[in-house]
Amino acid sequence: MTAHHVPKTISDHIALAVVKAMRVPADLFFARRYGHRAVVLETVAAIPGMVGGALQHMKSLRTMHNDRGKIKTLLDEAENERMHLMTFVKIAKPTWLERMIVLIVQGLMFNLYFLLYLITPKTCHRIVGYLEEEAINSYTEYLAEIDSGSVKNVPAPQIAIDYWRLPASASLHDLVIAIRDDEVRHRDINHAFADRMS
Repeated sequence: MTAHHVPKTISDHIALAVVKAMRVPADLFFARRYGHRAVVLETVAAIPGMVGGALQHMKSLRTMHNDRGKIKTLLDEAENERMHLMTFVKIAKPTWLERMIVLIVQGLMFNLYFLLYLITPKTCHRIVGYLEEEAINSYTEYLAEIDSGSVKNVPAPQIAIDYWRLPASASLHDLVIAIRDDEVRHRDINHAFADRMS
């Protein structure tokens, strides 16, 4: 895994501040309930790829230029994050309150991210890069809880075994490693997109 992307521009500093501010309510509400945290956060994490992919698609149509694979990359990211959510729904069994939070947060995030992407896609990709850094930290903490026995290392659900092609005997530990690896790729891709927009 590569190191934290050190902010260099005002846009980078704003992106990092936004992400750090978003982490505060998640930490307060979920504390160490990592499965439930993942349900809500993966709902949010699936939005940027879909919004960015749609807006890059419209830009490609409008400008009549090839997007060089960016649309597919962003839409694949959105689908991957959705599969994280579908997997954690099986593990954490979200409560009605968490489902209501998902509705509210999703509505706010989708619209804010859409508007911000129209204004400054670079900042949006940097935000996602930093969000993924936080996700990597959270999944690393989750692994530590599993390894210490604080969280039961239950069998991975079938949806995860099928999607990540895990062995039939795969556990939550194996699943969290696979998801964390996904987040590493998303982090690197989004930071690279932001760098290219400099």
